[in-house]
Amino acid sequence: MSQARLMDGTALARTLVADTAERASALTLRTGTTPCLATVLVGEDPASVTYVRMKQNRSRAAGIESRHVTLPAATTTGELVGALRSLSADPGVHGILLQHPMGAHIDERAAFEAIAPEKDVDGVTFASFAAMSFGLPGFVSCTPGGIMRLLDAYGVDPAGKRAVVVGRSAILGKPAGMLLLARDATVTYCHSRTRDLPAVVREADIVVAAVGRPRLVRGQDVKPGAVVVDAGYNPGNVGDVDFDSAVERASLITPVPGGVGPMTIAVLLEQTVEAASRQLGVTGAAPGGRAQRIQAL
Repeated sequence: MSQARLMDGTALARTLVADTAERASALTLRTGTTPCLATVLVGEDPASVTYVRMKQNRSRAAGIESRHVTLPAATTTGELVGALRSLSADPGVHGILLQHPMGAHIDERAAFEAIAPEKDVDGVTFASFAAMSFGLPGFVSCTPGGIMRLLDAYGVDPAGKRAVVVGRSAILGKPAGMLLLARDATVTYCHSRTRDLPAVVREADIVVAAVGRPRLVRGQDVKPGAVVVDAGYNPGNVGDVDFDSAVERASLITPVPGGVGPMTIAVLLEQTVEAASRQLGVTGAAPGGRAQRIQAL
């Protein structure tokens, strides 16, 4: 069997961001208001600082205003909730991103729930998860949303396929499974207590690895011809899939880096512009039109 074809998230994200920039420009021209994304960071974790800065730079490049709020590491849950509620009430802010993790002393769920659903462009609130699960208007979690865009772009129809999601986090594994289920896949969730994980993975037509354990999914456990999406990122630019062995058995596979990661930010920016459009009462083309039509990159 020949090597798997790479699912190029960098190229697809570039197209999606170009679409988003066009929509942002048109919205600004029509309303006189520039879409605004507020990023909130608690503490000064180097990786988080770098990631937030990258999001700010990408926002500006897409014609989105970036507003940043940095809070001390000792910030309490109540103080963080207050800051997020203030941003939620600010009509000049259209989307809010709370960078996580935030430290063990903060109630992460309470913080997420302080974000108004209409500004939850990262898809982290209960309201967003419920809307996504029931197919109602709302915002998807960005990484799972990016995964679905990749599948669409490479002509992968989940309908009728067996999908295995390795990981059950509230903002990655669980929503990824729900999005696949909504597209008529038969979904199995796996986690640290799954018995004989390799046997379950071997039955999958689509594998989504999102557990945060380097090279957990081995090539020998990948069904020949399966589609493998690696949403993990571990030290040393290593994903949750053993790429070198899996690429020999899969039909399509995402690289790390350059696969899922760029799509996460692209979806975040797209949803920010969509949030601004809704809040300003402007209707237009559904997001992602051109990027979704790409069948071969």
